[in-house]
Amino acid sequence: MSVLKSRPVLRWLVPVTAVATVIGGGAALGTFAAQAEPSLPPRTAAQLLVDLQTSRLEGLSGTVVQRADLGLPPLAGLVGGDSLTGLLTGTHTLRVWHSGPDRQRVALLDTLGEQDVIRNGRDVWTWNSRTNTATHRTLPAGDGEARAPELPATPQEAAGQALAAIDPSTEVSVGRSATVAGRDAYELVLAPRDAASLVHQVRIAIDAREHVPLRFEVFADGSDQPAFEMAFTQVSYARPDADQFTFNPPPGAKVTEETFGERPGGAREKRADGQRPDVRAVGESWATVVVARLDGAGTPAGRGGAPATGAGRDGAGEAAALLGALPAVSGDWGSGRLFTGKLFSVLLTDDGRLIAGAVTPERLYEVARG
Repeated sequence: MSVLKSRPVLRWLVPVTAVATVIGGGAALGTFAAQAEPSLPPRTAAQLLVDLQTSRLEGLSGTVVQRADLGLPPLAGLVGGDSLTGLLTGTHTLRVWHSGPDRQRVALLDTLGEQDVIRNGRDVWTWNSRTNTATHRTLPAGDGEARAPELPATPQEAAGQALAAIDPSTEVSVGRSATVAGRDAYELVLAPRDAASLVHQVRIAIDAREHVPLRFEVFADGSDQPAFEMAFTQVSYARPDADQFTFNPPPGAKVTEETFGERPGGAREKRADGQRPDVRAVGESWATVVVARLDGAGTPAGRGGAPATGAGRDGAGEAAALLGALPAVSGDWGSGRLFTGKLFSVLLTDDGRLIAGAVTPERLYEVARG
């Protein structure tokens, strides 16, 4: 959904930067639909986009609920027990705090503990209470410093830029008003124009007074229930206390110091534009498809889709077994295995490519053929 990030005017199309970074959720969201629609003055889609562009969020804290029903198979056995991959299924709850561009905190809550991501200036901490482990990174100097907002000269110019960025690929309209976390909200509706997209609509509920997104829903084609949704159940716009962003590892915690941007096993070579040479994007906007070349270690299945040799009872073995059970597909592009969810399709070709996008399998085959 690169269309949502193509202009600064769209930067608030998800609830708070921190929430977009680490997703969580815990109560049912259906209660929102049961509330009466508030009576609000009419506003056009262009006016709502101006509201998003000109909003000034000084502080925010609240509880967010997230639910994902993407049609994924059970993932618990394929990833570590503490991996955030588990958030791709089910319902989860988190707490968020936001105090300017360089102070954010997200706490993912579950019955066995919590996981936190905390930024305080250049310091970034991740914390897992279940394992009593923490990781500390220091951002490069100047990262996240206050910058002059990239604002157009007038609201009309803002609306024009926003609609110019979205309109070629997206139909923009205003939905029904709503009440979210006790706040009256307008609803902005984005619908892809490309028939290859598996996304039917994206609906964003925007606080009528503070102009901050309070609810974000993604609907798949052919479904009247969101495949992904996240919403505030409680929100405050008071600036959080500074101590919310101060983290001191508890006694006995294992602390790891890491260089910002490093990855386990070492970073791969990148091109001058910052992209990895083995990963490329094909297409634009909603129909963007990612093509990755899997090396020998990363290929989860052998030729013809058979599970890789040496697969034991560990996560890699379970992943190989799962991928080996996917439907075999073939065409003038070659052969491989296909996984389809409600909002995306993934093609693993026998020649070692992974091709994925929020598009129909037919679009993946076109890319594989090219």
